[in-house]
Amino acid sequence: MGRGKLRIYLGAAPGVGKTYAMLSEAHRRVERGTDCVVAFVECHGRARTEVMLHGLEQVKRKELAYRGTVFTEMDVDAVLERRPAVAIVDELAHTNVPGSRNAKRWQDVEELLAAGIHVISAVNIQHLESLGDVVESITGVRQKETVPDEVVRRADQIELVDMSPQALRRRMAHGNIYKPDKVDAALSNYFRPGNLTALRELALLWTADRVDAYLQEYRTEHRVKKIWGSRERIVVGLTGGPEGRTLIRRAARLAQKGAGGEVLAVYIARSDGLTGASPKELAVQRTLVEDLGGTFHHVIGDDIPSALLDFARGVNATQIVMGVSRRPTWQYLLGPGVSATVARESGPDLDVHIVTHEEAAKGRALPASRASRLGRARVIWGWLTGIAGPALLTLLLTHINVHLGLANDVLLFLSLTVAAAMLGGLLPALASAAFGSLLLNWFFTPPLHRITIADPKNIVALLIFFGVAVAVASVVDLAARRTHQAARLRAESEILSFLAGSVLRGETTLDALLERVRETFAMESVALLERESDIEPWTCAASVGRNPVGRPEDADVDMPVGDYMALALSGRVLPAEDRRVLGAFAAQAAVVLDRQRLQHQADQARDLAEGNRIRTALLAAVSHDLRTPLAAIKASVTSLRSDDVEWSPEDQAELLAGIEEGADRLDHLVGNLLDMSRLQTGTVKPIIREIDLDEVVPMALGGVPEDSVILDIPEDLAMVTVDAGLLERAVANIVENAVKYSPDGEPVLVSASAIADRVEVRVIDRGPGVPDDAKDHIFAPFQRYGDAPRGTGVGLGLAVARGFAQAMGATLNAEDTPGGGFTMVLSLPSAAGDAPVRPDLPASATS
Repeated sequence: MGRGKLRIYLGAAPGVGKTYAMLSEAHRRVERGTDCVVAFVECHGRARTEVMLHGLEQVKRKELAYRGTVFTEMDVDAVLERRPAVAIVDELAHTNVPGSRNAKRWQDVEELLAAGIHVISAVNIQHLESLGDVVESITGVRQKETVPDEVVRRADQIELVDMSPQALRRRMAHGNIYKPDKVDAALSNYFRPGNLTALRELALLWTADRVDAYLQEYRTEHRVKKIWGSRERIVVGLTGGPEGRTLIRRAARLAQKGAGGEVLAVYIARSDGLTGASPKELAVQRTLVEDLGGTFHHVIGDDIPSALLDFARGVNATQIVMGVSRRPTWQYLLGPGVSATVARESGPDLDVHIVTHEEAAKGRALPASRASRLGRARVIWGWLTGIAGPALLTLLLTHINVHLGLANDVLLFLSLTVAAAMLGGLLPALASAAFGSLLLNWFFTPPLHRITIADPKNIVALLIFFGVAVAVASVVDLAARRTHQAARLRAESEILSFLAGSVLRGETTLDALLERVRETFAMESVALLERESDIEPWTCAASVGRNPVGRPEDADVDMPVGDYMALALSGRVLPAEDRRVLGAFAAQAAVVLDRQRLQHQADQARDLAEGNRIRTALLAAVSHDLRTPLAAIKASVTSLRSDDVEWSPEDQAELLAGIEEGADRLDHLVGNLLDMSRLQTGTVKPIIREIDLDEVVPMALGGVPEDSVILDIPEDLAMVTVDAGLLERAVANIVENAVKYSPDGEPVLVSASAIADRVEVRVIDRGPGVPDDAKDHIFAPFQRYGDAPRGTGVGLGLAVARGFAQAMGATLNAEDTPGGGFTMVLSLPSAAGDAPVRPDLPASATS
């Protein structure tokens, strides 16, 4: 029995039509004779969706009692016993009621799939686990119910149910998604056009990436080497020169001409040590391409054209953008160049754009850094010139009738020796000098074709030739080596200059620095190891790459940094000349690590300074705001105890009322101070449980006059998962603040409504309001907005309320009241599985 297949309808927001699409697919399959049942579908009171259930077999749900309430969940056992071919399961990210077979519904679906049952399900983009932070930054709402991305990615089919934000808001306004009393709050909060547009983009991009992954899997499985231009991917070949910025901008413009275009900038470094480009320029180009929405890649390869084409075909690119060569014209005699080679070998399925720029034909600003050896190819050419050159020259001179004389013959052979020295170094030049001397003796020095020399002057000439050849070869070889060493030192100095500057400016993190080490030396992994003493084990402070080592002795290269720190590299053994630069990297890595730790200590010191500031503000506030009610209580008590005056019952009642009012103010102030202290020290430990708002909110209104607040909490509102005590204190502070600033005769409205998986409590007043730039400022401790008189509080109410809200997993934000005033929005997580009551199906509803 094989595993069932999973089909998922993905939406950007509630109400786009995922459930309707699932049920439509179920009807189509039933009409084709497929055994299809509805295992679980939640209609949320949407009449058109309920109509789609008619004619479909529904598996009876399982009832579960939890804290005095009966909930219904999908009965997995019943579905397995019924064993249909296809099961419809809604809300893949749903959290089951405690006591269910599995904690999450996607786990129920996994059981059905394992039993060979095909499943059709639905999920919104905001419920994907990896997008939780992104969705929260867009909507301000943290999704509690999530599903692992891998569960959705493993689906055999993913279908996007798309709808424009304008159409979705119209559907909302028509009452097709939520009840009419919740429409206004939803449209002004979660279903704002900006939120819906951003969520729609997330859904489209995620689906596009998944489609791209399907395409890559198909190409790999079927060994498709030919490029398929299903999506414009533009690869930019960088050399590290300044023309790279022009190429990146040109590629970005090309990508913008087509929908979904993607830019991939790639720098290919040789595998023989240090990279030949300017690290500073590459860093600038990396930042530029990332700012333009592309990606930067670093590839190691000796054959640059082949490596570039392999990379382009590996990412299924459609275009390559390269610059005109910076080589001078005469250097084209040595070969066609990278750009021409790539264009020739790209094939018909890969377009190559060669872009002109200001640096064309000006030569390379930064020579490639090289080792002290001249390279295999140059040495080979040096030997060919030193050995084959004299032989060919001898053949030429012996077959022409012109006799140049021994002096001119010696100069011609000397030129070949110099050429051999310039190409291959000292050894080919010495061989050329020796071989040339033998040829001159045999073919051009009388007696010919004999080793002996008749004229002593010719002996001197040959000796001088050999000596001059050796001297010239040594000088030329030394000059060539010094030139390459200078180029290498120049490259090293630029690397070290950029490295030191970035570290001193604080622009490089430890991971980024280690990644630069790995790329510079073409290593597989780099780790910064440290230990407390000689007998302590090594610990890894930071690492990059695959399988970093845990001890310096296990690395291919290790660079000590002091007595108890080392930089360990794996991948290949470095030549000795590279260790100088590696030592600089290691020293800078230690500096960065120390700076990060100092920064952490500075952050701790800043927190302590903030605590001291709060304590100072607390003392300043206590000196007045606590003494005022104490003074009133003291005066009233002294008056009551005075024997000189007989107080009437009315006067005594007034004095006692003043004592009670002062005590209440003291209790409120001390309570807020204690709460703020608990929040600052992190000792607030909420006890989260499911409660009804109508059990807590009325109790929070005890500190304000009865006629100053209007309470509107629906009876069928979903339960919330919060700490009842913290919620009561938070609501009390918010309401007291609203009543304080609300004008006389204008009561404060406290309302509640459910939006998706959240419940919002809105405290609305008609006071003077708060400007946008001060909305966050009012939540800071010891801050009172406007000209609030002394004695009205120490400015902790809203700070405490927001702190309690965050401790419970809720949010507290401020916004303007339409028509004037101020609204505090307390967004609370609703209880899992607590869905609103489904109304009866209207008789007029049609499909």
